[in-house]
Amino acid sequence: MELPEALDARGNVTCVVGAGGKKSTLYALGDALERAVVTATVRIPPFEERVADVVVTDAPLEAIRTAESWPLGLVAGREGSDRYLGYDPAVVDELAAELDAETSVVVKADGARTRWFKAPNDDEPQLPAATDVVVPIASAKVVGERLAEDHVHRPERVAAIADLEPGDRISARDVATVVASDRGGCKDVPEGATVIPLINMVDTPELEDVAREIAAEIRDRRAVPRVVLTRLLEDDPVVDVA
Repeated sequence: MELPEALDARGNVTCVVGAGGKKSTLYALGDALERAVVTATVRIPPFEERVADVVVTDAPLEAIRTAESWPLGLVAGREGSDRYLGYDPAVVDELAAELDAETSVVVKADGARTRWFKAPNDDEPQLPAATDVVVPIASAKVVGERLAEDHVHRPERVAAIADLEPGDRISARDVATVVASDRGGCKDVPEGATVIPLINMVDTPELEDVAREIAAEIRDRRAVPRVVLTRLLEDDPVVDVA
């Protein structure tokens, strides 16, 4: 299965949250979709090399209508030299109301500081009401690691959801508990949106076994259509769906 089909991203507003592959998911979808807008509702590092063009604008709909090359990166502004600013979720809602069914919008909707696993802060995620699909992401590689800032963004929030203590070893069950939680990967999912979890960095047969265990634990906790297993840095990123 191709990544856009696995994530139901074609012609939809797809928001990625969590840690361990958000930006890679955005860029892989941008490459695979015929007409994709890559944007954010939070800060995002520069990504010119991953799209045909990045446009900084307060008129994103006009930029889409005049675009000649895809995927198109859209951002609201710059913050220093190392961050673009995302749009208010209401702006993405306005875009979604005007775009045709051939245009797909993929959105980075929270941050994780390059960690492999996270739980959201009070003001995260920034999900537009028009979101069709929410993709909560975690890395298979975090299983077996200690609950600490080395690999986990906001470990104290992960601890509260998964009933862990700082320094505890993270299990597949712990990852699934957070990904499937309304306080974790499924926080503030808009009414009517579909949740499709993604487990990334499935780089070896051993990690595939770990990812399948996480997927089974997620499905025990939440009704989702599938869990997507990926190695997003590969040309063919979908390992399997579970």
